[in-house]
Amino acid sequence: MGKKIATVLTNMFEDVEYTDPAKAFKDAGHEVVTIEKEKGAKVTGKNNKESLSVDYGIDDVTPSDFDALFIPGGFSPDQLRADDRFVKFAKHFMDEKKPVFAICHGPQLLITAKTLEGRKATGFKSIQVDMEYAGATVVDEEVVVCQNQLVTSRQPDDIPAFNRESLNLLK
Repeated sequence: MGKKIATVLTNMFEDVEYTDPAKAFKDAGHEVVTIEKEKGAKVTGKNNKESLSVDYGIDDVTPSDFDALFIPGGFSPDQLRADDRFVKFAKHFMDEKKPVFAICHGPQLLITAKTLEGRKATGFKSIQVDMEYAGATVVDEEVVVCQNQLVTSRQPDDIPAFNRESLNLLK
């Protein structure tokens, strides 16, 4: 049975880090729901290749409505972590041990949610030291699965491994 995946993103998300995993999730029978500040908002990727209309505003959803959380990279996670609503939303998934998929700069939201301490993870090179300061054991690998819950990857080149391990957790 398909899972319902909350995808938090805003303008300047890394286009392919949203589109490729979202397609893989949908192709496997899962529902991918996009969440931003306002329902119907138009968001555009940082490479201007992808634009979409958001399904829900953050105030219209609760984490318990979803089975998993997906955080694409780009500049989007850095913007979202400035909004306490998104931080609280992400923290719920980590605290409840629900699957969380964060690629590239996606872990920035988890840093602000203070949920990486004691976790093994990876992220884009420029945020790895921030992840270490947040208490994570950071490794430079294409994909890291921690505690059968958290899947992290570094960059677009890692998407095939990221998709594979994310889909494994959704089984």
